[in-house]
Amino acid sequence: MATNYTEASIKTLSSLEHIRLRPGMYIGRLGNGTHAEDGIYVLLKETIDNSIDEFMMGAGKKIEVELTERSVKVRDYGRGIPLGKLVDCVSIINTGAKYDSETFQKAVGLNGVGQKAVNALSLVYRAQAVREGETKVVEFAQGKLKSQSRVTKTDERNGTSIEFTPDEALFGKDFRFRAEFIEDMLWKYAFLNRGLTLTFNGKQFKSEHGLKDLLTKELSGEPLYPIIHLEGEDIEVALTHGAHYGEEYFSFVNGQHTTMGGTHLAAFREALVETVRNHFKKDYDAADVRQSIDAAIAVRVQEPVFESQTKTKLGSAAIAPEGPSLKEFVGKFIQQSLDTYLHKNKESADALRQKIEASELERKELAGIRGLARERAKKASLHNRKLRDCRLHLGDRNNRAEESTLFIVEGDSAAGSLTATRDVQTQAVFALKGKPLNTYGLSKKVIYENEEFHLLQSALNIEEGLDGLRYNKIVLATDADVDGMHIRLLLLSFFLQFFPDLIRNNHLFILDTPLFRVRNKKETRYCYSETEKQAAVAALGATHEITRFKGLGEISAGEFKDFIGENIRLEPVTMNHLASSDELLSFFMGKNTPERQDFIIGNLRVEQDLVAE
Repeated sequence: MATNYTEASIKTLSSLEHIRLRPGMYIGRLGNGTHAEDGIYVLLKETIDNSIDEFMMGAGKKIEVELTERSVKVRDYGRGIPLGKLVDCVSIINTGAKYDSETFQKAVGLNGVGQKAVNALSLVYRAQAVREGETKVVEFAQGKLKSQSRVTKTDERNGTSIEFTPDEALFGKDFRFRAEFIEDMLWKYAFLNRGLTLTFNGKQFKSEHGLKDLLTKELSGEPLYPIIHLEGEDIEVALTHGAHYGEEYFSFVNGQHTTMGGTHLAAFREALVETVRNHFKKDYDAADVRQSIDAAIAVRVQEPVFESQTKTKLGSAAIAPEGPSLKEFVGKFIQQSLDTYLHKNKESADALRQKIEASELERKELAGIRGLARERAKKASLHNRKLRDCRLHLGDRNNRAEESTLFIVEGDSAAGSLTATRDVQTQAVFALKGKPLNTYGLSKKVIYENEEFHLLQSALNIEEGLDGLRYNKIVLATDADVDGMHIRLLLLSFFLQFFPDLIRNNHLFILDTPLFRVRNKKETRYCYSETEKQAAVAALGATHEITRFKGLGEISAGEFKDFIGENIRLEPVTMNHLASSDELLSFFMGKNTPERQDFIIGNLRVEQDLVAE
């Protein structure tokens, strides 16, 4: 029966109600803080962006960030929000100074929305402005004004202080800020704003060489040639090549990290290829030119058009209303400055040429075995029962498509338990036969020669890049014993070497499963650490019994449901965890057995020692 559609069906929401009802329109996603793109970090970013805009206007060279449990405070030393407009600026949408292009020529926040969203999505929110010896404080709860002080005299320096606690009703009771994500954010602000000092709970973030410092920090191994650092008015570029597979880019517009790229990045990638072809007078394949590149580009434009409020992808833009298109601007800069650099630095030019030609040779070698490997995989897949697929995949037009998850498990026993209890709509299972091959030091050819890795690549559909990726989350679900840890390390090595973009784009996770089950006749508790076990023992009393899970295969299907459902514990694998990954892989996965033996012997601890502690 059709629902009556009358005047009563039409509702008008206040801006506060709309933000809280549709937070995704304003901050992209909610989340509990386990992912770098989760909403709580967007709230922090929106707050810092305003302080950055003050710095860009020459007001205030220091920004202080303090985290106390779930509350964040950001203090800048800019001009301070005008006291009479403090309430409006933090609570009424479409209020701000950035509509006046004379005041903020190339600002990050342009829509007068960001700080209002922070306020509306916070359990408590406090803003203080200091201007010329006077100050005012306003306080809100869930976006509603609770109090505002009178204007009073103060000895504090000019600036603005914002303190907020995200609302657990929206972000979940278990949300928490991860320090590594905040530090990564602050480093990027520092790299983009030389002369600015940021602090996080007292730790200082400052850069002298801009994007060159960014690449130096982010490189996973030694560059093949010194980082090329190019600067012009409203544009800065840094680039080099490494030994890894894939392409790694960091792109920024007006200080905003555009994680999804956009017009400026597309223009850079195209201009790079054309410049290299013209310089070497050879029609190289674009993929060979860009293979293994590490690059960063930052531009400043007037009135950028982003594809969402979270500003992660740039749409159209020009350097100025009457200026050239962004594509023309970036293209001309790269063609002139990079070509000049390569002429002046022959050793770097030679290293670049050798890398391109090595990539070309490997691509042609791979082309020769791909057909054979695909035929073999097609025959194997007819009989292969290692993949228990799900029905929804990343990219499907379904609200749950982003939940699509592939669990990689060791052996049929664990696969059986997980398969029996999984959500068949969104959870798939890939069972390994045993310990996979150690791929360290091998070329990408091994993927096509090793049946298991080729089937895994096919299941993920990432042979041609991440555009066809079938699962949003790839979860390593190995046992919490020595063999399980070894398998996990072998898989991490595989993904890090051949598909690092999976890690960079936050698709790889480790499943945290309980080590102990503590129960009595009335209650059962699952414990993920020795500390949790001791707490459970104390709570359940003398009649408790303890079960130590040695492998995932020992956990029944009924119990497994708790660990992969709403209460799932996933630890994201990030490049922060894998800093200096070349050195780590060389040590743990390379052929330096004597060094590893010495390390193990020197750090060996027996059970007696652990008990004594």
